[in-house]
Amino acid sequence: MSELVKKPVKITETVLRDSHQSLIATRMPTEYMLPIIEKMDQVGYNSVECWGGATFDASLRFLKEDPWDRLRKLRDGFKNTKLQMLFRGQNILGYRPYADDVVEAFVQKSVANGIDIIRIFDCLNDLRNLQATVNATNKIKATEGRGHAQIALSYTLGDAYTLEYWTDMAKKIEEMGADSICIKDMAGLLVPYKAAELISAMKESTKLPIQLHTHYTSGVASMTYLKAVEAGVDVIDTAISPFALGTSQPATEVMVETFRGTEYDTGLDQNLLAEIADYFRPYRDECLENGLLNPKVMGVDIKTLLYQVPGGMLSNMVSQLKEQNAEDKYYDVLKEIPEVRKDLGEPPLVTPSSQIVGTQAVFNVLMGERYKMATKETKAVLRGEYGQTVKPMSQEVIDKVIPGEERITCRYADLLDNEMEKLESEMAQWKQQDEDVLSYALFPQVAVDFFKYRQAQQEKVDMTKADTQNGAYPV
Repeated sequence: MSELVKKPVKITETVLRDSHQSLIATRMPTEYMLPIIEKMDQVGYNSVECWGGATFDASLRFLKEDPWDRLRKLRDGFKNTKLQMLFRGQNILGYRPYADDVVEAFVQKSVANGIDIIRIFDCLNDLRNLQATVNATNKIKATEGRGHAQIALSYTLGDAYTLEYWTDMAKKIEEMGADSICIKDMAGLLVPYKAAELISAMKESTKLPIQLHTHYTSGVASMTYLKAVEAGVDVIDTAISPFALGTSQPATEVMVETFRGTEYDTGLDQNLLAEIADYFRPYRDECLENGLLNPKVMGVDIKTLLYQVPGGMLSNMVSQLKEQNAEDKYYDVLKEIPEVRKDLGEPPLVTPSSQIVGTQAVFNVLMGERYKMATKETKAVLRGEYGQTVKPMSQEVIDKVIPGEERITCRYADLLDNEMEKLESEMAQWKQQDEDVLSYALFPQVAVDFFKYRQAQQEKVDMTKADTQNGAYPV
């Protein structure tokens, strides 16, 4: 019998970022992470995803933590493992496009504080919105030998998204100077045999390593990983079992066991993984008890495949209809979503495009007339502020919503002036580290609230007794 040609699949662990973002709204505090880091560091993961995405906003807003401080603590603990973050291209981790100097400063500080791999995506897959981040990462790599730019393509379905579309994108990403490609299937739409077809085609069109990221929402994710690995995918994203499945990722231990003894054997130690799972289990139970983890997000939501709508977008829509006492309009809105998506050039449905399409669909149904009222975000998409869509937008809708307005065809950030100096002068009184300017850039109001809290803590002020009106803070 011939020797197995070993092609071990690599694993990126998501428990410190996407898995708790998906299941418990990004509420895991740093103090829960630190005691288990030493064990996690022994596993031999390809990387641990632990920063970016919604962690930055949630740390400042809800946990009253400095996200930069979290990153430094994680970096101290992970001696041998690469740390990874999620970065929204020109929007960084915020919700508007920033000037290139802010993007460059953010990348620089992320790497300086401990990030190795930056996964960069754009909600329209407009590669122009990713180039500045790739350039900034490559600049650091050239001088310091650290930093890896991974471009993530938001996976979606529709006429425009042919195999040729994905393979062309892979070639362009290689030309842009990225180090690897991720297929980011945020809604769990990639089914097993399609995954095999997609990975095989992309492997033929690029030499770059390919990573696959999906969510268990629609119930097919583990099978999708199996077929993708057989087709040659290099890395898969998984979550340790207590925080796996549902709207999170497939379980790390399950995937490790699946490939054991095959040519794809990960080589990871199940005993070590079991210890890590034992550590997170009581915290999961606590989250179930206090309501932070809703059992609803743990099951399979087959509507995801039927309507191609990510889970978060569906729940958002239901709450919007509830507020208007219009829950009976649910199925009308579901039918309207693909129509609005088509009008707006068939973008992938991922933050923020999913919220924009969903909210507009709700308005169209409730108003009884399509686009009688358009949100400012819908107008911005139609103007071209978010970038270029794969298909042309509806001219009829453009004429109705932004009649006579000039549309942008260049990269929107080309129209923005440098911002760092202005931002620095606005928040000078709060600055204790260079990173504070970037926190303020992304979330001005939330960051200032945090800076006030931090100052009060440092000065040991009792905020409950503070007379904020007159600025009197008794210690």
